[in-house]
Amino acid sequence: QAAEELGVTITFEGPETEAMVDKQVEMVQTALDKNPDALCLAALDAQALIPQLEAAQAAGIPVIGFDSGVDSDIPLATAATDNIAAAALAADKMVELIGGSGQVAVIVHDQTSRTGIDRRDGFVNRIESEYPDVEIVDIQYGGGDHLKSTDLAKAILQANPDVKGFFGANEGSIIGVLNAVTEMGLEGEIVVIGYDSGAQQQEAIRSGLQAGAITQNPVGIGYECVKAAYDAINGEELPEVIDTGFYWYDADNIDEDHIQAVLYD
Repeated sequence: QAAEELGVTITFEGPETEAMVDKQVEMVQTALDKNPDALCLAALDAQALIPQLEAAQAAGIPVIGFDSGVDSDIPLATAATDNIAAAALAADKMVELIGGSGQVAVIVHDQTSRTGIDRRDGFVNRIESEYPDVEIVDIQYGGGDHLKSTDLAKAILQANPDVKGFFGANEGSIIGVLNAVTEMGLEGEIVVIGYDSGAQQQEAIRSGLQAGAITQNPVGIGYECVKAAYDAINGEELPEVIDTGFYWYDADNIDEDHIQAVLYD
């Protein structure tokens, strides 16, 4: 949408899973070898791509981060959700829905990407600082993979039969939690809260299997990233962070216009 409006040509590449950091590094290097006018980057690892960013800077190629940033000041701007605030809202909703006390567990996609770190810390820090009667019994990392996340969630539930709530920090993580709850016959017994908004989550929220989720504004993230890249090419000053917003959605508001506009299938 942004490319059409601005008259620019974009290519879009990404590895098959969020665990393929080395493959993403290769893809970024290949993209830079073509000497683009700008690079938009959603990093799988906050540090692995620093050499490529330094090469881009040396070549005069502006870099714009989107969705997941890097531990570097080379990107001129990053279009992203405030993941710490969004995960903190998920924690608030979790505590409310489990009745203010009890055990909860967390599955995160990784502990290397900015999104993984921030969503974990946003959730955990809010619980630990504000809700002394809630205990986080386990945090596991499933690489955003449905099957691995399912196995991890089942193991957590088997080891902690008193768990009242489960937070999945991205699409793959929460699908794993939903699979585990279903396979173990725990529907309706555990408050499940997710992040992102794919078709399976939407269906689970409508059916009551999942209490709700945080949705980002994925279209807005992509749009603002390309727009920022265009502005950078043209020498415009950019804000360091472009906050693209987030929403809590559940069965009560999923069909409202402002929510439907930011969901994806």
